Amino acid sequence: MLPFIRFISLFLFAAQIIACSPKGKSRFVEFSGESTQQKWAVKDLNPDLPSDWSTYNYLTFKLKASSTQHFYLNLYDAEGIRRLSVHPFQNAWVRTSIPLIHFQKRNVIGHDMAAIAKTALPGLWIGFSGMVGTINQVDSIGVHMNLPINAPTLEICDISLTMEPRDSILSPLPVVDKFGQWVADEWEGKTQSMQDLKSIWVREESSLIPGDFNHSKYGGYLDTKAEATGFFRVEKIDGKWWFVDPEGHLFFSVGSTGIRTGNAFPRIQGREYIYDTLPPDNHTKNTSQGVSSSFYDWNLQRRFGDNWYQEWMELTVRRMNAWGLNTVANWSDENLGRLKGKPYVATLRGWEFNPNTMGMPDVYDPGYADRIEEAARKQCVYLKNDPYLLGYFVGNEPPWPGREQDLVNIILENEDTPMKAALKEYLKEEDTPERRKDFVYETYILFITTVNKAIKKYDPNHLNLGLRFGGNPSDDIIKASASVGFDVFSLNIYGYSTYKDRLERIDHYTGLPIIIGEFHFGTPGRGLAPGLAQTLNQKERGVAYRYYVENAAAHPSLVGTHWFQWWDQPSTGRFDGENYNIGFVSIIDVPYEELVVAAKETHLRIKDIHSGKVKPTNLKAKVQ
Repeated sequence: MLPFIRFISLFLFAAQIIACSPKGKSRFVEFSGESTQQKWAVKDLNPDLPSDWSTYNYLTFKLKASSTQHFYLNLYDAEGIRRLSVHPFQNAWVRTSIPLIHFQKRNVIGHDMAAIAKTALPGLWIGFSGMVGTINQVDSIGVHMNLPINAPTLEICDISLTMEPRDSILSPLPVVDKFGQWVADEWEGKTQSMQDLKSIWVREESSLIPGDFNHSKYGGYLDTKAEATGFFRVEKIDGKWWFVDPEGHLFFSVGSTGIRTGNAFPRIQGREYIYDTLPPDNHTKNTSQGVSSSFYDWNLQRRFGDNWYQEWMELTVRRMNAWGLNTVANWSDENLGRLKGKPYVATLRGWEFNPNTMGMPDVYDPGYADRIEEAARKQCVYLKNDPYLLGYFVGNEPPWPGREQDLVNIILENEDTPMKAALKEYLKEEDTPERRKDFVYETYILFITTVNKAIKKYDPNHLNLGLRFGGNPSDDIIKASASVGFDVFSLNIYGYSTYKDRLERIDHYTGLPIIIGEFHFGTPGRGLAPGLAQTLNQKERGVAYRYYVENAAAHPSLVGTHWFQWWDQPSTGRFDGENYNIGFVSIIDVPYEELVVAAKETHLRIKDIHSGKVKPTNLKAKVQ
């Protein structure tokens, strides 16, 4: 009877932890319609809560959400609304402690937009909206959700203010099974056994045949011809920009980022208790976030055995050939290009992006230019003769455009540096917001010109694909980037289209061809969040892909679109908490057939769409 008694004791202990306290009456919200909002007076939630929250560190509460769709958490202060987004685990009771500083100040620490805009907590993650201010006269708390799918619900209780964090995942436990799948949800295709999974893998491999995309060995279109130089280049032909492959065939780049292993590592340390079974040591590593493990890599070893990495590369090339993807895009394993004969991009590093100055390097340091030249030499020399290299990206989503005044303030507030001295000297003539902004852009131009010249010095053969700006770059940054050595202007646009007005502004100010470095669509479920552009279901992800890529390709300056990313993110979150359903393949290495079929159809049409011979689809995805 002892095991039974122990089970009952554990059950009663868990129930006690999860249960809301007598003062913490549970609040239940069902989100429906295009937008649902709910607001509660602080005293109704907890009579002991004060109105002045400024002396506390955390807002602590328990919650259970039926969906991974994010909701906004609003604090109503007498001076205005303070807001951040909460990205919950699905169907799990969680106690979370949200740092109150994020309601009061905009984050200024981070080298790119992802790093500066979100942070991971043990049982969820939060995003920063920028709606910040005082919290010393808080009278109400509210939640709201935009475009809820299938009437998701939220239950919340035990709201309190604390000095220390009290985060914990409470129930059910475990939340992740031995394959890395989310326990607290069910879906068609969820794997129950290795036998089922191996049968799925065998069926996929037997169905993979090269598509009729009329590609050259470099991915260009065999029935086109321009000057061949032995390397990728760009050319405007009949009013339309194209890549031209090394053999002289016109090339439109369609690819996926993150085609790699060893990068789907959720943080394990401190959360071991939420996993049914942890991957073995050879799929575990130490990171800045603590011990992390990769279920994706473990599933690849289950699929292929000890030679799983080589077998994975072979399968990946077969998939790309079958699906019509001709580019191994950013954040990917460059071996796919170099060893397997696939066009690929390379992201160069070593430019000293500083998270303490919003990613801006100290270009005024006397040794900076020499260090940049050495970084370029080390990376470019061994790549300069590779015909499969499409080109170089030199950075990703700098967070300071639009926040130039914040950047100047932190430079002045930080320790003494050559950049701080240069700024103070610059402001001696006149210290105005306009002059502060001018300093930032002069610094940016000096930085990127130094980097781009060093790259071309050691590799004159390959394209500079740009800095991958995020969102909607301002006219200021577009103009500043027009003559700094980019061959292509790159930006990441997360939305349901590439927004013609953005492309027209880039066209107008730079005259450069344009590449989309990142976009995606996801749907909530499987313990995964829908990402930055949601759709109603898996079928609609495919519809959204077709509309986005085909309408992008119809623009005369667009030369490529790169999906983010190859596999789903871990359900318990990557390093910053993101847990998006954005893969071509799942955590168990099974393709999303609806997305794959749609992508293949678009890739068969894309040359004629970009040429202007056929029109892009006008069918838009259902997003709710």
